[in-house]
Amino acid sequence: MALAPYAMDVSHSRGRRYFEPPHPYRNDYARDRDRVIHSRAFRRLEAKTQVFTTRYSDHFRNRLTHTLEVAQIARTVAGALGLQTDLAEALALVHDIGHPPFGHAGEHRLDDLMRRHGDVFDHNLHALRIVEQFEQRYLDFSGLNLTFEVREGIIKHSRDYRPAEFPELAEYLLDQRPPLEAQLIDCVDEIAYNTADLDDGYEARLLDLQTILEGVPVFAETFAQVDRHYPAPGRDRTKLKFNEALKLVLDRLATDLIENHPRPIERRQLLRRVHVPIEPPPFLRLFSRQDEQRILTRNHRSAASQAGPHRGSGAAVNRKSQRLRDAHASLTASRSRLSRMGIPIEAMEMACTGSATPSTPEGSTSIFVTSGRKFCCRKGTFTEPNFGARARSDFNTAFH
Repeated sequence: MALAPYAMDVSHSRGRRYFEPPHPYRNDYARDRDRVIHSRAFRRLEAKTQVFTTRYSDHFRNRLTHTLEVAQIARTVAGALGLQTDLAEALALVHDIGHPPFGHAGEHRLDDLMRRHGDVFDHNLHALRIVEQFEQRYLDFSGLNLTFEVREGIIKHSRDYRPAEFPELAEYLLDQRPPLEAQLIDCVDEIAYNTADLDDGYEARLLDLQTILEGVPVFAETFAQVDRHYPAPGRDRTKLKFNEALKLVLDRLATDLIENHPRPIERRQLLRRVHVPIEPPPFLRLFSRQDEQRILTRNHRSAASQAGPHRGSGAAVNRKSQRLRDAHASLTASRSRLSRMGIPIEAMEMACTGSATPSTPEGSTSIFVTSGRKFCCRKGTFTEPNFGARARSDFNTAFH
């Protein structure tokens, strides 16, 4: 399949830190993918906890199986969107390589210990250290010598780093967004673990079917459809119905991600490999239907974590629940602020859902979705006071 105009073409790569001649039949991103798979750090993911430990069952996901599921979804979605599938797959396979044992509880404990010495522990930064220094496989250089785009995606696929706070990362263009293939990873990661954690929670019998139906509306709706199709009762059939409904939920979330993004991207004619400035800030992010369902599922996952001793403390779960409540409050505040700024909310929401192209008055701004991120596209004069001249210039160059 031909690449879309907004995909990252390997011929436009910034290359590797140390020069290597091209491979006769594998592009550079395919070689990066293979290097990650053959690394020692990738194999160590097998013994690292995702949510549930193998003490209770060897059917639960671990970091390695979760990573493989993310890679499968990433490659499917990237192919459907016309993105560079080898780059998306490489990023999916490496995205959790810096996680320590014991899930997020292990990361938080390491961070607490590091802060006593004036430093921090961040799994993205640790992943970069692994692929740049710790892996020793080649005579000519330390690390895996991955392409710039994969190293950049490791850093920027799930969060932003301020240049002033992380000057050592200056080469990774911290004031700009990574390629869409990297931005895609955070979305498919959420799809993978939201569905997998429900599956593992049900398998562990920490969650019963009724609790899931009451707490996750999107699953309840899908399960009802399955139940109407297969009305015969039976305990064994209930588990099979659960599996079928969860499969359909995963498919629905992936399809939603695919269908709600190509039209807004194409409408703004995003140029190939444009580094889009970080502006607007995260509070402009809107929640689509998928986002609302994702939040509900996250709340349910928090309840599952609190019900068992497998992942972190009750305090950590409460902090996560508070962040979700804050996200809802931020959404309401963002809508009000955008309305006061004169930005057409209806146009923005239509772009988020991929509906018909809205009319954007001269002198206003449209917000549109690009693989889970929201960007401003200038049409006429943009009046946001915090939007710097450099960013305005970059947007004028990047979009028409």
